[in-house]
Amino acid sequence: MNAPVKPTGYRKLAARYSDLAAGILAPERTPLADVWLGLPMTFVAGATNAGGLLAVGQYTSHMSGIISSAADHAVVGAMDLVLAGGGALIAFVAGAATSAILVNWGRLHVAGREYSLPLTLEALLLLAFGLLGSYTRHSTLALGMEVAVLCFIMGLQNATVTKMSGAKIRTTHMTGIVTDIGIELGKLFYSNRRRRGSGVPLVLADREKLKLLSYFLACFFGGGIVGAVGFSYVGFVFSVPLALLVLALAGPSALRILLR
Repeated sequence: MNAPVKPTGYRKLAARYSDLAAGILAPERTPLADVWLGLPMTFVAGATNAGGLLAVGQYTSHMSGIISSAADHAVVGAMDLVLAGGGALIAFVAGAATSAILVNWGRLHVAGREYSLPLTLEALLLLAFGLLGSYTRHSTLALGMEVAVLCFIMGLQNATVTKMSGAKIRTTHMTGIVTDIGIELGKLFYSNRRRRGSGVPLVLADREKLKLLSYFLACFFGGGIVGAVGFSYVGFVFSVPLALLVLALAGPSALRILLR
C-alpha cells in the first residue's frame, strides 16, 4: 500500500497564501484583514491616480475636482470639456454600481468569496488599460475611453472596499482620511487639565486609528510616486504590475470559484 504523498514546501506555501488571501477578502472582517486589504489597495489607487494624470492628463480617483472642473468649463462655454467631465462621472458611478451588483450576486451564488469578483474585474481592466494605452496618441476616442476605464476602476475599487470594510476604509481619495487624521491629532494635543477630576469625560485620541490612517496616507503618497515614475519611464504597460498586485489578492478566491 502506497504511503500518502506529503505536501511539498511549495504546496504548503501556496496553501497558506491562498488561505491568507481568502481571509483578507472574507465577509467577516477583522482589523488585521482591513489593514492587509487597505494598504495594497491604497497603494494601487495612488499609483493609478498619479500615473493616470501623466497618461491621460487628469486625475480620476476623486469626483469633487472633476465636477468642479466641469462647472468651471460650463461657465466659460467649453461644453466639450463639460461633456468629458460628465462622462468621467458616469463611468465612476457605473463602476460603483457594478461593484454592488457583483457583490450582491456573489452573496447569493458564491457566498464567502463575493468580494473577489469586483477586484478580479479591476485587475482585468487595469490590464486592458495598459493594452489600450498604445492607441491613445493616435485617437481622441481612445483617450476618452482610457479616462472612462480609469474612472470606472476607481469607482469599482472604492465601492468594493467601502462595502467590505463597512465604510471604515476609503482607498481612492484621501479627503476623509486626512480629515480623520486632523480630528485625531486635535484630540491628541487637546489639554485635559481642566477636565481631570471634574467628572467630564477626557478627550483622548485613538492612537491606533491615527497610526493606521497615517499608513494609508503614506501608501497613497508612495503609490503616487511609484506610479508617476513608472508611467513616466515605462508608459501604460506599468499598469500591468498594478493589475498583478490586485490579482494577487483576488486571484485565489476567484480561482476557487472557477474550480468549484
